[in-house]
Amino acid sequence: MNSLFAFPVWLLAASPAAQTGEGSGKVAQLLEQLFAWGVSAGGHLIGALIVFVVGRFLMAFINRLVANILTRRKVDVGVQTFTKSLVNILLTVLLIIAVVGKLGVETSSFAALLASAGVAVGMALSGNLQNFAGGLIVLLFRPFKVGDWIEAQGASGTVREIQIFHTILTTGDNKVIYIPNGSISSGSIVNYSREENRRIEWIVGVEYGEDLGKVEACVRRIMAADSRILSAPAPFVALHALDASSVNVVIRAWVKGADYWGVYFDMNRSIYDTFNREGIGFPFPQLTVHQAAD
Repeated sequence: MNSLFAFPVWLLAASPAAQTGEGSGKVAQLLEQLFAWGVSAGGHLIGALIVFVVGRFLMAFINRLVANILTRRKVDVGVQTFTKSLVNILLTVLLIIAVVGKLGVETSSFAALLASAGVAVGMALSGNLQNFAGGLIVLLFRPFKVGDWIEAQGASGTVREIQIFHTILTTGDNKVIYIPNGSISSGSIVNYSREENRRIEWIVGVEYGEDLGKVEACVRRIMAADSRILSAPAPFVALHALDASSVNVVIRAWVKGADYWGVYFDMNRSIYDTFNREGIGFPFPQLTVHQAAD
């Protein structure tokens, strides 16, 4: 096999006569063959280097072309990241095969070796193959997309990327979480961004003896003053429970998903300030002790 790795083994079995200077013709012949082998090996190396440089250029060009096509067609961002990652891996494998072939290694033998190694690696990395299949399932059924706030596998955050093997989340405090696609596709997923509107619920305790009509009117007045709270479905206020030390009132309102936390915290502040101003008392745990007469 004429390749870079076909080193002239005759060097190892050189004649003792050549080593002792007996027969200058044999020495010249050995040097000539060594020179020819060096030229051949150098040609293979230069060819492999050219293939590598040109291949890297073509990889960059194809990656940019694929990215531009996906962007122009307005493909979902999650599909874009998955596709670009897959194309880059396939091109890298093809470049490795081309470089090895240019070095003089028989590509058919290399492909057979690669296939055998692929079976062994596939068995060892069965979990990653499951993650790859899970990524395809996520892209096919689309339980979430890039930019959604989700909760899965005990973690919650904004979906930043959907890669071949992992889905990347960014938490509210800017931590990055990598969740395997296999587990995320086979487990439960809570998508907080899927629907346009969301319902907020507050449970507020007031003291026993307070006028519930006054409490309800006060709450409705607060909600009516906030334009972010939707009028349909209408806000809901009702007696929730008679607790040990408080009368609990449940308040429910619908808002746009983007306004959820802003409305939630602002309402807490408004209820506290307004109840204090209106003289509506907040409860606290109390214990009444009766002393028996002597």
